[in-house]
Amino acid sequence: MTTLDSLIRLHRWQVDERRRNVAELEGLAEKLRQEMARLAEERAIEQTAAGASFLARHVYPGYIRRALDRQKTLEQSLAETEAQTAQARDALAEAFQELKRYEVAAANRERLRMHAAARRERIETDAVAIENFRRASGR
Repeated sequence: MTTLDSLIRLHRWQVDERRRNVAELEGLAEKLRQEMARLAEERAIEQTAAGASFLARHVYPGYIRRALDRQKTLEQSLAETEAQTAQARDALAEAFQELKRYEVAAANRERLRMHAAARRERIETDAVAIENFRRASGR
């Protein structure tokens, strides 16, 4: 295995790791969005319940303060996660570009190797043909 092959392998691994990282961050962001939606539904249910009962109306202000604090925390976490996701995507794009550079270099190297092998084969074939011509013509 050549050094170039090792570099390609390393960069493929890095690209895969960065893809996994982006996927984890996107999954976390989705969970936060779902939690925010669930909290909004819960608030609507509690508001309806507070309108139906005197005791619930008395407890509702404390609940809504905690719910709004929780929503604010979720929004901050979501913003941080989205910022981390953007950074992770940038890192993934860089890693992918680096991988492509090495893959293109390996492809170019292989293409040059194939051209050299074909040239050597043509030279050998030509040498055999010339020798056969010399023998046939008696020279």
